[in-house]
Amino acid sequence: METAPARPVIAVLALGSNLGASAHTLSEAIAELGAAEGVEVVAESPRVVTAPVGGPEGQPDYLNQVIEVHTTLAPLALLELAHRVEQAHHRERIVRWGPRTLDIDIITFGTLTSEDEELTLPHPRAAERGFVLVPWSWMDPGAFVGGKSVFELAELAADTPGVRAYQPPVEAGDAASGTDGA
Repeated sequence: METAPARPVIAVLALGSNLGASAHTLSEAIAELGAAEGVEVVAESPRVVTAPVGGPEGQPDYLNQVIEVHTTLAPLALLELAHRVEQAHHRERIVRWGPRTLDIDIITFGTLTSEDEELTLPHPRAAERGFVLVPWSWMDPGAFVGGKSVFELAELAADTPGVRAYQPPVEAGDAASGTDGA
């Protein structure tokens, strides 16, 4: 877990936010991850909006996204980077599954499996969470987790019916005018 791989490894990370300017936060977090030494963001899923799964009642909906990175960082170093990026966006760990400005989870790290108390791989609940599986399957329809198709797991996840594509708000100057400007 502390040994850097000899060559780049494909890792899948899930990001979520339900406090603040979530879309902006996800964009910044992905840029910060990709700017880090030893990390290259190679794919980004479309964003989805989902109701909170677990945690306290009354939370706002989450904006979720999955990314694929190539990394030469050790698994625990990638986790530390994810925690630093969360902290840069004022993540507070007060209530389990509570509202947050940013959450970054490592879903897979190559084919590594681990029961480490700090980092379990693959992520122990990834195979049952539509908010991870749906955008991941859109990004990579042929992906597998735990030997099972991400696409098929997404169809079975209890929260999948509530996963909906994110539609960014239309800015005042961005609305289509119906003309081509000529």
